[in-house]
Amino acid sequence: MKVAVIGTGYVGLVAGVCFADMGNRVVCVDTNAATVEKLRAGRSPIYEPGIEELLRRNIAAGRLTVTTQAREALDGTEAAFICVGTPPRDSDGEPDLSLVYGAAKDIANAMTGPLTVVVKSTVPVGTGDAVEEIIRRTRPDMSFSVASNPEFLREGSALADFQSPDRIVFGVEDAKAEETLRKLYLPLRATGAPQIVTRRRTSELIKYAANAFLATKISFINEMADLCEKVEGDVTELAAAVGLDSRIGGAFLRAGPGYGGSCFPKDTCALLHTAQEYGVPLRVVEGTVAANNARKHRMAQKVIEAAGGSVIGMKIAVLGLTFKPDTDDMRDAPSIPLIRHLQRAGAEIAAYDPQGLRQARDRLGNVAFHGDPYECAADADVVVLMTEWNELRSLDLGRLHRIMRTPVMVDLRNIYPPELARRFGFRLVNIGRPGPRGTVHQLPPALVASPPIQSDAAPILVK
Repeated sequence: MKVAVIGTGYVGLVAGVCFADMGNRVVCVDTNAATVEKLRAGRSPIYEPGIEELLRRNIAAGRLTVTTQAREALDGTEAAFICVGTPPRDSDGEPDLSLVYGAAKDIANAMTGPLTVVVKSTVPVGTGDAVEEIIRRTRPDMSFSVASNPEFLREGSALADFQSPDRIVFGVEDAKAEETLRKLYLPLRATGAPQIVTRRRTSELIKYAANAFLATKISFINEMADLCEKVEGDVTELAAAVGLDSRIGGAFLRAGPGYGGSCFPKDTCALLHTAQEYGVPLRVVEGTVAANNARKHRMAQKVIEAAGGSVIGMKIAVLGLTFKPDTDDMRDAPSIPLIRHLQRAGAEIAAYDPQGLRQARDRLGNVAFHGDPYECAADADVVVLMTEWNELRSLDLGRLHRIMRTPVMVDLRNIYPPELARRFGFRLVNIGRPGPRGTVHQLPPALVASPPIQSDAAPILVK
């Protein structure tokens, strides 16, 4: 099958190389000539484990080509995927659909025969209707279908998610679109992934609903972590027990500094905008967004408290900058508001990340970036663990202790067991975990303030 993929960002590139690896002839289109040349050379513009190997293999096999010309990609194509970005607008946070609509017009102008146009970008409800109208208005002479096929890729494991999905969603309005998508995804039937066929508008809503639910789980466990800190509970044990309930599951129940990345912040806000448009209150999602925004700033305050109440003139070493490991994505990363807050409080920031330094330099000013975690932590007053990269899970704590000015560690991912950190001499602050066993537990304020109960009843004698 010949497939065109419009856009070679995260979604488009993963889809393109994976469709090609399934035996299809794929032409990827990008308007950026430098990006096209880089891809032709087998180099990926994004960091994703394994993607360059897949890119090179399929280019060498002749199954994958890259071009700046939509007409070249659309000639004789059966399916064209729109995989362009939908970033939030600065003015109101709503998704900017200009690239989607531009891709629809380019497809209409370049198509040479019957075509199924598939919107894979994450878009608000009704976008498929608008794409259909653009194509019909531009090429009233052509036969075509417009479908929705949302992606459910996790950065860092996107290839595995595409090749072994837990579900595949087809949002269609006619039999031709369904037939085309079933044919294209036929090789993945062996994985046992359910194929959900629904109307286009439902399909557009599914991705937003899924991400909002996962974001809610994250905000919930983060609030449970705050409660655990007050009552001397352990959020890691709490999450493990709660997650064993088959109705809940353990995924996304890890307390941390708040969610970030290209999906959750953008998609929760987009869902709220859609709901407001239709006059439907989504109080749970509103609470999730508010809790996550507040948490990112609360983490900076946690660092300041760990430093003794002030960070003026102190060196704070931040290890890990990307919103999660195995990606170079800095979009809405919790490290950004944390660093800016600490800078406003008077701290000097040093930072390290295995893959995110290039993007971090574009977003953060007055930061000393380092290519080595120990170089970053040298003479630091506080080290903050922000992202759970594998190499940061196995730091030489003895060496780290020796090179720091003061051995204070703020572990915002609960990477290190408290006993281990303390054994190496660190004063450890983490998320939702109790102090050493044997510490005095503080009674709730209400109980401390309550007077003793007075009774006139005669005492009961126990023999």
